[in-house]
Amino acid sequence: MINKIFYIILLLLGDLLNAVAPVFGQGYEVSPEGAWCWFADPRAIHHENPKKKIQKTYIGYIDVRGNIKAMQYDFVKNEQVEVLVRSWFQPDDHNNPTFLVLPDDRVMVFYSRHTDERCFYYRISQKPGDITTLGEEKRLETNHNTTYPSPFILADDPEHFYLCWRGLNWHPTIARLSLPDAEDNVAFVGEPHQIVQSTGSRPYAKYVSNGKDKIYIAYTTGHPDNENPNFLYFNYVDINNLTLYDVRDTELAKIEEEAFRVNKTDAYIQAFPATVVDNPQQRDWVWQVAIDKDGSPVIAFVRISEDKKSHDYYYGRWTGAAWEKTFLANGGGHFHQTENLEMCYSGGMAINPNKVNEVYCSVPVDGTHGSVYELIKYTLDDAGDILSTEAITSNSPKNNIRPYMIEGSLGTPLRLTWMHGDYYDWIVSKSRPGYPTAIHSDFEGMNTAVDLAQGAVSKENGFHGKLGKRFTISLDVVTDTTNYEGTLFQIGDLSYRLDSNSLKPQIEFKGTIYPSTNVLGSADSWRQYNRGTSGKWYVPEKLQRFKLTLTYEKGILYTYINGLLDQCIMIGKINQSAVKWASPNSWVQGIHVYNRVLNNQEITLLH
Repeated sequence: MINKIFYIILLLLGDLLNAVAPVFGQGYEVSPEGAWCWFADPRAIHHENPKKKIQKTYIGYIDVRGNIKAMQYDFVKNEQVEVLVRSWFQPDDHNNPTFLVLPDDRVMVFYSRHTDERCFYYRISQKPGDITTLGEEKRLETNHNTTYPSPFILADDPEHFYLCWRGLNWHPTIARLSLPDAEDNVAFVGEPHQIVQSTGSRPYAKYVSNGKDKIYIAYTTGHPDNENPNFLYFNYVDINNLTLYDVRDTELAKIEEEAFRVNKTDAYIQAFPATVVDNPQQRDWVWQVAIDKDGSPVIAFVRISEDKKSHDYYYGRWTGAAWEKTFLANGGGHFHQTENLEMCYSGGMAINPNKVNEVYCSVPVDGTHGSVYELIKYTLDDAGDILSTEAITSNSPKNNIRPYMIEGSLGTPLRLTWMHGDYYDWIVSKSRPGYPTAIHSDFEGMNTAVDLAQGAVSKENGFHGKLGKRFTISLDVVTDTTNYEGTLFQIGDLSYRLDSNSLKPQIEFKGTIYPSTNVLGSADSWRQYNRGTSGKWYVPEKLQRFKLTLTYEKGILYTYINGLLDQCIMIGKINQSAVKWASPNSWVQGIHVYNRVLNNQEITLLH
C-alpha cells in the first residue's frame, strides 16, 4: 500500500519527474549480479498500455556466470521478478540483452556473442508486456560478425523493424526485418547494409530514433586504443529511402549502394564539415546520442588524453549552425581495478532523453570510503553552460558506473539505473574474474516485503500432505555431476527431470513434457581459459548444488533456478488429492512448502 501511495504521488508531480530525485548513498539494488557494456541499447525500457493494464519496466544485464537476465517490475501489481533469459552464454559484458516492444505489446529480447558468432539470438514474450512468458530461443543467422544489437520500430514503416549493430567489416550496419510470424520467426528483408566505412578498423556507434522515420547515429573513427586522435561524427538514416544524411539534411550516400566513407583528414573536414562533431588532438569515445524537443541531436562523449590517464566529459549539441561543446567534468582515468588494461574505460555518462540538458556522469569523488566513482547530475542552461550540479550518490563503498536513463520512463519513480561494485575485465578468464558488479537504481520500491514464516506448511523432508490451489515448493538440490540426469523431484503427476543429452531441465505433467530453454549449468568453465573471444563454446559447468523453486496458482506453474525465473507453464489444474513427494535420484536434500506463492525477493532469499 505504501508503494502504491508513493507511486500515485509521484505521478501527480508531472513535469517535476523530468529530473531524477537525489538518492544519496549507493541507490537501491536491482540485482546482486549483473553488468552491461554501453553500446547495445536499449538495455532498459518502460512500456505502458492502459487498455491491457501494462505498466512495466524491463532492465537487462549479464552476470559473470554467463546468465543473461532481465528484471521486470510491474507498477500495476507492484511486483518484481528476475528472469533467466539464457544460461551458459559467453560471460562477457558486451552481451547484455536489448529490448523491443512489438506492435502487439509483446516484448522481444535480443542478445549476441561478442564478435565471434554469426547470428543473433532472441526470445519473445508469449503474453503482451510480460517477459516471464518468454518463448523459445530463436537464431537470426548472418554471414558476418554480430555485436551490440540496437532494434527500432518506426511509424513510417509499421510492417517491419530495424536492427543496427557492429556487423559488416566491424562497422555500423543496418537491416530491415519482418515482424515475427505466427511461430515468432523473423527474416531479413533484403541484405544488411554497412552504413559507413571508416579509416579506423572499429568505429563505435550509438543510435537513437525519432520514432517516425529517422535513426540518428553518432560514431567514432575507431577504438580510442587504436586511434589517436579519434574523431566523433554524426549522421542520420532516413528509413524511407535508406539514405544517409548529415545534420544539415545534406545527402551523403544511398547505403543500399555504398557505405559513406569517413576519415580524419583536413580535406575530409572541409568537404563534410557538418558530419564532424569533434576533431580534437585526443581520443574521443561516444556515450550517448539523444534528440532535443526541436529534433536536434545532443551527444555525450569523452575526450581521453594521449596517455589515456585523463578522461574529460563533454556535452555536444547542434545549435542549427554549429556543434557547440561544453566541458562538464574530469572523469579521472579508467574506473576499474585492473591497471594497464582497457585504460579508455570511463566511469560513464547518460543523457536524460526527456530533458536533454541534464547529464549524469560517473566521476571519482573523495568520500568516507576513499576515492569512489559517484553519480553527479549536471544541468545546462539554454546557452550550453553548466547551471547546476547535484550529487545522485555519495559516500558509496564501491564505484557507481555506466549510468543509463531508462527509455520511456518519464512519469515513473524508476528512471536511472547503473552498475555498482568492483570490475576487473569485460570477460571472465583464468586471469581475471570479469565484472562481478551489481545493478542499482534510484527506485526504493524494489524492496518488496518479505515474510518467510507466513504460509509455511512444512520444513521437514518428509512432507506428506495436500497441495492447495496455490503453493510454493522450494528444494535444496545437491547433484551427482558424474550422473547428471534423471528425475530430480516428483510429486503426484508432476515431475522435474534433467535430460542428459541437452542438460536442460524439463517438467513432465500427465504425460506432457515441457522442456526449458536453458541449460542447467553455468559458463564458469570460461575461467579455465585465456582471455579473449575465441568463438568456442566451452562445455557447461554442471551445478553441484542449486535451489529449485516451483510456484503454482490459477493453472500456471513457474520454476526458478537459484532465484531466477526459468519456466512459465500453462499447466492447468493439478490434482488436489493428498500427495507424497519423492526424489528418485536422491538429489533433493531438503524441502520447504508454502500454501501461498512467494514473491521474487522471498524466493531469492531462499536461494
